Amino acid sequence: MSFNETYENELAFQADRRKATVEFIKIINDLWYDKSIELVLFRNQLIDRNVSEILNLHEYACEFVQKPISIFDSVEIAQAIKTLDLPPAKLDIGKLTYEYHLEEKKFDNALAFVADKLSDAKTEKAIKPKDVVLYGFGRIGRLVARELMTKTGKGSQLRLRAIVTRGAIDQTVLEKRASLLRNDSVHGDFPGTVVADVKNSALIINGTTVNIISANAPEDIDYTTYGIDHALVIDNTGAFRDKEALSRHLKSKGVDKVLLTAPGKGVPNIVHGVNQLDHNPDTVDIFSAASCTTNAITPVLKAIEDSFGVKSGHLETIHAYTNDQNLVDNFHKKYRRGRAAALNMVITETGAGSAVAKALPELEGKLTSNAIRVPVPNGSLAILNLELDKETSVDSINTVLKKYALEGNLVEQIKYELSDELVSSDIVGSSAPAIYDSKATIVRKDGKNAILYIWYDNEYGYSHQVIRLAKYIAKVRRFTYY
Repeated sequence: MSFNETYENELAFQADRRKATVEFIKIINDLWYDKSIELVLFRNQLIDRNVSEILNLHEYACEFVQKPISIFDSVEIAQAIKTLDLPPAKLDIGKLTYEYHLEEKKFDNALAFVADKLSDAKTEKAIKPKDVVLYGFGRIGRLVARELMTKTGKGSQLRLRAIVTRGAIDQTVLEKRASLLRNDSVHGDFPGTVVADVKNSALIINGTTVNIISANAPEDIDYTTYGIDHALVIDNTGAFRDKEALSRHLKSKGVDKVLLTAPGKGVPNIVHGVNQLDHNPDTVDIFSAASCTTNAITPVLKAIEDSFGVKSGHLETIHAYTNDQNLVDNFHKKYRRGRAAALNMVITETGAGSAVAKALPELEGKLTSNAIRVPVPNGSLAILNLELDKETSVDSINTVLKKYALEGNLVEQIKYELSDELVSSDIVGSSAPAIYDSKATIVRKDGKNAILYIWYDNEYGYSHQVIRLAKYIAKVRRFTYY
C-alpha cells in the first residue's frame, strides 16, 4: 500500500471515529435530559464535551486499563443503556466497556451484558429533589454554582434556588455578580448563560431563576418567602466555623441541613468516599467538607494504610496562593502571609496532617504537616513522606493505587495519572480531589519509606467533593455503576 493510500485510509477512519462520537454525544444528551442518566468515562465528565475532548478521553482510557476501548465500543454500550428502563443513575461507560471486553463470551450481545450489570438499578428507591442555598459567593461558591447549574438536567437532584450575599443589591452589584460567574481567569468561561434580573433581584442562569438575597445574619432570612423549603445551606463564607455559629442557619425558615466548605469544629468533618457513611444525615444536621488538602491526601492515605500500614509520616503541601494572602507586601495577622503572594514562596501552616485523623482515626498522631504557598493562582501538590509497616516497591504502590482508582469506594476521589510530563496547570479542571502522580513515586531501598506526589485542583476538585457530600446529605445520590 502506498503512502497516499495509507493516508487516505487514515482520513476515512478518523472521519468514521468523529461521526461515531457525534452519535455518542447525542445519546449522552438524550439519556441525561430524558432519563436523568449521566454517563462518565472513568469518572471523567462527558456532558458538554466536544468531539475532540471525548476522543482524547478514550485515548486515556485505553492507556489506563491497558485494553482497547474505542468510541465504537462506547456507542454500542450507550445504545444498549438507552434501550433499558432505568432510574436516574450515574454510569461509568468506561468500566462497562472494559468489563464487556473481559466477559464478552458470557453474553450474546451488549444489551444482555448491560442488562445483567445494571440489574440492581431496578431496586433503587425514588429520590426527592433538594433545594440548595449558597451562603456566600466567593471562589468555591461560584464553582459550586457553575457545576450545579451545568448539571441541573431535569432537576431531579440538587436545585440551586438562592445565593446569599452581604450589602445592597442593585443593578451594578447584580451585573458584577453575573460577570464573576460568567468569567473566570483560572477556569475559563461558564458554558451557559447568566443574565442579571434587577427587577426581581435574581440571576437567570441557563434560563432558571436563582434569587440573590442580602442578609447580615443567617437567622434573619425567611427562605419560604422565595418558595424554598427544607433546604441545604452550603456555607462558603468562612465566617462560621463551629457548631454553635453554623446552627444559626437552622434558625432560618426553610432550612434543615448545613454544609460548611472548610474544616469545622464540633461537627463531622467528611472526606466523601472515606467516612461519610459514619454519619447519618437523618440524625446529623451540620456537616463540614474539611479542607481541599485534607480531601487530596486522605483517599490516598486510606489506600496506603489499608495495603501497607503507615507508621508515621510528614505532609508538605505546595499550595497555590489564596485570597487570604496579600497581593503586595502589607500587614497580615499571620506570619509571612503579609508578603506579596505572586512574588514569593511563603512557608505557612496547614492543619491537614492532623485533620486526616477525623476521617481516618487510625492515623491519629502519626502525621506532621506544613505548607508552602507558591506563585500560582490554582493547582497544588501534596508530598507525602511515609514510613510503612510493610516492605513495598514503586510497582506495588502503583498497582494498589491503580486498583483503588479503578474500582471500589474511592474511584471518584483518586485519579491515576500516567504522564511523564505532568505540571500544575495540567490538573486544573480535574474533578478528582487527588491526582496520583504514578511516575514520581520514590521508595527507599529497604522498602519501608515511600514518597508520594499528589496533585489537586484546590478549587475545582474540592468543589466536586463538596457537591458529592451535598448529594449524600440531601439523600439524592443516584444509582451508580463504577
